Amino acid sequence: MSKKGKIYIILLAFTILAIVVLEMNKPKAINWFPSYATHHKIPFGTYVFNDQLKRIVDSVSIVDRPPFEYLKNKSVNGTYLFYNGGIAFGKEELNSLLDWVSNGNTLVVAAADFEEKLLDTLNLNTQSVYTFDNFNNEYQVKLVNSAIGADKSYKYDRSNTFFHFNKIDTLKTSVIGLIDTYRGENTSMEDTLISTIKQPFGDGEIILSTFPQAFTNYFMLQSPNQNYTAGLLSYIDTSKPVYVDTYYKTGKTFYTSPMYLFLNTQSLKWAYYLVLIGALIYIIFEGKRKQRAIPIVKPLRNQTVDFTRTIANMYYESGKHKDISLHKVHHFLEYIRNTLHLSTSEINTSFISNLAARSNNTVEDTQTLFKLIDSLNQKNDISNIELERLNTLIEQFKSHNQWKKTKQ
Repeated sequence: MSKKGKIYIILLAFTILAIVVLEMNKPKAINWFPSYATHHKIPFGTYVFNDQLKRIVDSVSIVDRPPFEYLKNKSVNGTYLFYNGGIAFGKEELNSLLDWVSNGNTLVVAAADFEEKLLDTLNLNTQSVYTFDNFNNEYQVKLVNSAIGADKSYKYDRSNTFFHFNKIDTLKTSVIGLIDTYRGENTSMEDTLISTIKQPFGDGEIILSTFPQAFTNYFMLQSPNQNYTAGLLSYIDTSKPVYVDTYYKTGKTFYTSPMYLFLNTQSLKWAYYLVLIGALIYIIFEGKRKQRAIPIVKPLRNQTVDFTRTIANMYYESGKHKDISLHKVHHFLEYIRNTLHLSTSEINTSFISNLAARSNNTVEDTQTLFKLIDSLNQKNDISNIELERLNTLIEQFKSHNQWKKTKQ
């Protein structure tokens, strides 16, 4: 390799290495995906909340099954906690949840989008917060209970649309929290935008919040926002078990690879491994036994036609029209003898009639052809026009031969 080529290779390797180093040292982009998953440490995950919840509650259970299935266990009692961007229970599932609550349990649901039947059951309605003058997309939330800091508001600045309860059943519903657009430090909030409510249902109670972001890492790690989340938890009985739903989560864990089924079933796993081993053995032995490709040898061309065409062109170009006409007539008579099975030893009226009948030509065309042959035979020299006319009449004569067509 030349010196110049080595320099190019070194420069290419150095460039690739530099790109790899830059990519490795590039700061990782923040993932703002609203997962609400308990195992996610991204801003909108809830790892911090789940970790702190285990410290203040006697018993915490993570539920990764639908409530309709999980509540079939009669020993489930306490608080069932849901939080996500949107939660939509089915009809049967919601009925099972409401029946469970009426037996003395607590249901907590924090979402921007609620089950319509749940709102109708509690005589509630939600509406988006007016944000026309909220150019910085900032909000503030607060709790109304004076015992847990009613004079404090908490700032939040990572949301596009917030909702509040614009209709409540004032006889049954208790207001827990408020929400409003942020108007700066030391500004009071209007008591009209309700974000969190509590309502008795049977022997239990239901707590609904339009601010699920209160449980996210991003909100809780901005001090003193953790006090707002702690204030919400003060409305549930921490001495009883708390069941945290992970089924209704935007970022819930699920297996996307079909290989999970194979590798987690022992019989299928060994079948998969055996297929891989068999394929490897086949490749090794088949590769050794594989024969080199046999080259294709093209057969020699039949150049008889080309040779004949070349000789005919030589005769034609040299002006030997008489000789060519003799050959044409000779081959034509041989054609009559071999194909039409007529003797050509005597050309007379009877021969012409029989030949016309067998070749499917008219008697007049046959007579014209043989008159031309006779006239050319009596001449010592003929022109190329006469030769071409002879060839044309012979070819036309052969084209009417039905016996020839059937035979081919």
